[in-house]
Amino acid sequence: MANDYYAALGVARDATGEEIKRSYRKLARELHPDVNPDTETQERFKEVTAAYEVLSDPEKRQMYDLGADPRSPGGAGPFGPGAGGFGFGDIMDAFFGGQQSRGPKPRVRRGQDALIKVTIDLPDAAFGVVKEIQVDTALVCTTCTGTGAAPGEQPVECSMCHGRGEIQSVQRSFLGQVMTSRPCPQCQGFGSVITHPCAECSGDGRVRTRRTLKVKIPAGIDDGTRIQLSGEGEVGPGGGPAGDLYVEVTTRAHPVFQRRGDDLHCSITLPMTVAALGTVLPLETLDGTEDIEIRPGTQPGHVVTLKARGVPHLRSSGRGDLLVHMDVATPTKLDARQEELLREFAAVRGEESAQATFESPEKDGLFSRLRDAFSAK
Repeated sequence: MANDYYAALGVARDATGEEIKRSYRKLARELHPDVNPDTETQERFKEVTAAYEVLSDPEKRQMYDLGADPRSPGGAGPFGPGAGGFGFGDIMDAFFGGQQSRGPKPRVRRGQDALIKVTIDLPDAAFGVVKEIQVDTALVCTTCTGTGAAPGEQPVECSMCHGRGEIQSVQRSFLGQVMTSRPCPQCQGFGSVITHPCAECSGDGRVRTRRTLKVKIPAGIDDGTRIQLSGEGEVGPGGGPAGDLYVEVTTRAHPVFQRRGDDLHCSITLPMTVAALGTVLPLETLDGTEDIEIRPGTQPGHVVTLKARGVPHLRSSGRGDLLVHMDVATPTKLDARQEELLREFAAVRGEESAQATFESPEKDGLFSRLRDAFSAK
């Protein structure tokens, strides 16, 4: 052989691929035409590049070690000089760690995660429930069991890249000749070709199927919380492992209660007479019927708290409270008899003339009571 590629790179004949790459980087930086533009240095740079082209390719290196020069007219074959153009990224691969030989990519890959939303009622969010949900995801094709090939068939080695998954070429540039690798266009980089694809999945190894899953929703769950179901998402290409399924929970609006954290709030509007005289009213809570004591003289904004009648804490023991806000309705339409009785009542109390007490909202009045009731929790 006229060219000693090992000597050109300054490495031993048993040098590893990483040693060859490291030596080429060092020499290429020293001999680059931008650094040493003289003709002799440029020729030396071409020799180093040619040596790296051969020794960085396992097949070409083996051919060279057996006594043939892959770059010679008889040994160049489809990878000979002048094959195609040159891109800046090709030499950058050699300088900054790009792999000259990536190998075929696997057909079997992990599937994507999936997201589904489920809406539940407030009692279910409070005490937990097991819900059945319908999920449309990709599952392993039962006909080909994920191979993508028709029954009795298997993927065969690609005739273009011979199983490597990539096509290598030597490209000529003003810097010399650089070897590049590209995904094989015939097998799309897999290294094998499915000549007889499965009719059920069209060679993908998976089919979309609707199935029913049971999801356990824990007590105390709040809006927007996501429950992760490992391995229940999309099956990957080639029958690869499934991704995860995330179930996002939302709660329907309740006709009586509003949730704030783990506390529940509701309002009761009382007639003026009931607020003045007091009574006991039944309230249907999440736990059943509870009697609410309305004390005589109840004022608007008064709050009755039922301890531990709210939503259970999700990550600890105990429950929130149920806060009942009082509102007092003043009658707007009175008949003659009602107005007469009301005036007699005002006279008895000495309230015939309009009287009122004005105070700052910061004092212990209506506004402060309302503020405190809504910001207590």
